[in-house]
Amino acid sequence: MLIKELKALFHKELDVIYGKDEVFTFFFMLTENYCNISRLDVALDTGISVTTEEQVPLFEALEALKQHQPIQYILGQTEFYGLPFKVDKNTLIPRPETEELVSLVIKNSKNQLQNPKSHSILDIGTGSGCIAISLAKNLLESTVYALDVSAKALKKAKENALLNNVDITFKEGSILDSAQYDLLFKGLTFDTIVSNPPYVRNLEKQEINANVLENEPHLALFVEDDNPLVFYDAIADFALKYLKEKGVLYFEINEYLGKETVNLLKNKRYKEVELIQDIFGKDRMIKAIKP
Repeated sequence: MLIKELKALFHKELDVIYGKDEVFTFFFMLTENYCNISRLDVALDTGISVTTEEQVPLFEALEALKQHQPIQYILGQTEFYGLPFKVDKNTLIPRPETEELVSLVIKNSKNQLQNPKSHSILDIGTGSGCIAISLAKNLLESTVYALDVSAKALKKAKENALLNNVDITFKEGSILDSAQYDLLFKGLTFDTIVSNPPYVRNLEKQEINANVLENEPHLALFVEDDNPLVFYDAIADFALKYLKEKGVLYFEINEYLGKETVNLLKNKRYKEVELIQDIFGKDRMIKAIKP
């Protein structure tokens, strides 16, 4: 079957769901992954064909896309901060706004640390490991730890650490269970604690795309409407104990709850609490210093 015929079929079946441009991108992501055929290859030779065997995963992907499955889950991989990551239904798909959080941590760490060899970082709610691994890759002298409540997510995070050749200490446990703290972190303190915890309220579900709602783990996404800052509250209390003197706490936050999250930290006497916007001007990150 000619590749141009397959591409036409993808557009016929999917343009109404995703739009022509996105379908075009999806198609060549799939052909490059499954058939080693790039967009440039097709531009140079419109007569390229794929074998019957190669067509099988492409048609399977077509059906999955029709069911709103994310392309990253179909391929089993994505890119974050210029690094490859394996993902599946047990991990969130890393978002571009989280790359901004990683950039913020890296920039401030390089500017502020006098002795980077003693620098220690904890990523809370690591999921695929994208934050912890990106930090470890860019702050080479730092010691990096990562915590998650999901054993399945941690399994994928460990695969990603190996894939990216970084050494990270992974811990399984719930940040909402303070009784676990000393069992997991006794004798440890950190220069930096960073977290992108669940923060989407149930009332905001109508704003979420169907492919996210139907596929990505709700445990890592949603919080109850009546207590939307539950994770920020717990992490802030944890950080009061486990951050070093003048240690820094970083959060990715719900854009609608910026002031509330700032007030939570100020009420716990954190210093220099800074609300930071993303490239779209939305309240997206917070940086605070341990009191």
